[in-house]
Amino acid sequence: MNAGFKALSRCSIAAAAMLAAAGCTPSGVSYSKDVQPILAKNCSECHSPGKEGFIKSGLDTTSYDALMRGGKFGPLVRPGDALSSTLNMLVEGRAHASLRMPHGREKLPDKDIETLKTWVNEGAKNN
Repeated sequence: MNAGFKALSRCSIAAAAMLAAAGCTPSGVSYSKDVQPILAKNCSECHSPGKEGFIKSGLDTTSYDALMRGGKFGPLVRPGDALSSTLNMLVEGRAHASLRMPHGREKLPDKDIETLKTWVNEGAKNN
C-alpha cells in the first residue's frame, strides 16, 4: 500500500467513527416537546411567579421567554454553551451542593440532564 492510500484509509475510518459517535447523542431537541416538559415537572413548581424559587432568584421557568430572561443573578442559559450555562451547572451538580436543582429533591434523571445539555448546545431554540 502506498502512503497516500494509508492516510486516506485512516481518515475514512476516523470520519466513520465520528459519525457513529454523533449518532449516539440526541439531536434536534425541541423546547416545546422535550425541554418544557422537564422544566414543568421539575422546576416550575418553585420557579414561577409568587413561588419561593421565583422570589429568591427571580427565575421563572414557565415559558421560553421567561427562562431566557434569566433572573436576579443573570442569564440562566447561554445558547450554544452548556458548559458555562447556569441551568446546566445547577442540574448537573457542578455548582455548590446547596444550589443543586431541583432543590431538596432527587437529581434529574441522566436522560433529562443530557436533553437539557443538548438543547443548550444546539442553540437553545424556541422550537
